[in-house]
Amino acid sequence: MITKGEDKMKVLLKSIITVLMLVSAVLPDFFSLGKVPQGKTIDLDEFELVWSDEFDGEKLDKSKWTYEWWVTERKGGYWHEDMVSVEDGNLVIRSQYFDEPLKNNYYDKWHNQIDFKEYKPGWYTGAISTINLYEQKYGYFEARCKLPAAYGLWSAFWMMNDQVENVDGSGQDGTEVDIFESFYYKDHWWGNDCVVSGIHYDGYGEAHKNDSIGKTFIENDPYTEFNTYGLEWNESEYIFYLNGVETGRLSTGGVSQNPEYLLLTVEFSGENGIASGDRHGAGNINKTPKENWPAEFVVDYVRCYQYK
Repeated sequence: MITKGEDKMKVLLKSIITVLMLVSAVLPDFFSLGKVPQGKTIDLDEFELVWSDEFDGEKLDKSKWTYEWWVTERKGGYWHEDMVSVEDGNLVIRSQYFDEPLKNNYYDKWHNQIDFKEYKPGWYTGAISTINLYEQKYGYFEARCKLPAAYGLWSAFWMMNDQVENVDGSGQDGTEVDIFESFYYKDHWWGNDCVVSGIHYDGYGEAHKNDSIGKTFIENDPYTEFNTYGLEWNESEYIFYLNGVETGRLSTGGVSQNPEYLLLTVEFSGENGIASGDRHGAGNINKTPKENWPAEFVVDYVRCYQYK
């Protein structure tokens, strides 16, 4: 439990970090800190809203989202639809440990597929996507959310296209675009609250290529307060945003020219369904303190805009 003294120290450290990052653009890289958003502000008057989910119902809208992008085992844990709910106007993806495996809802449909593996005791969380339901080419994409506060896992808002697997030296046919990934809760104690944004293409084997804008510093507490994470995608570049302010741009390998679908996910460090290690800097997962569990990824809305 964080004491008042520790909380004041965290606020002080965060203030010092903010000053350091504003004083010099070199210091964030030197100290492995996140960069403060300092680019342009998104102008939504240039766009029109074409798709959204405000999560105002009592359950997930199956006309917009599906659980069946990748089922059962995922890295150091398991994805299960029971870990996803809609409550009080928000999407909630919970993460926690189960001594007994959850009910298998996929066996009859997926048991002969490469993505299917049996559920076992372990760490469980959830994922949803718009695959085969909604895809979009170019525009502005935004989610408003609170990040899960626990070691050894990370939440993400991202986009995919099946052509990402094509190995042709280009990202133009399809690119994984990570609007944000929340790897750095382990740095929360000293106020360095950050997310990272980037891209991947040419598959996930030896030919895999990727690029990143690096860490972005979040001034308020992203684990207790809502922030917006956005992407403007046009034919020449990806522009990333935090709370409507630009954080960086990428066009490495050529920008995807095909429609892509959306994903909201939480994943655990590790492999073969066993949580372990400090993957991507997420820290080592631990069942204690108990008040961290279940950890919750809370999403207020997802909105997709097209250029007018």
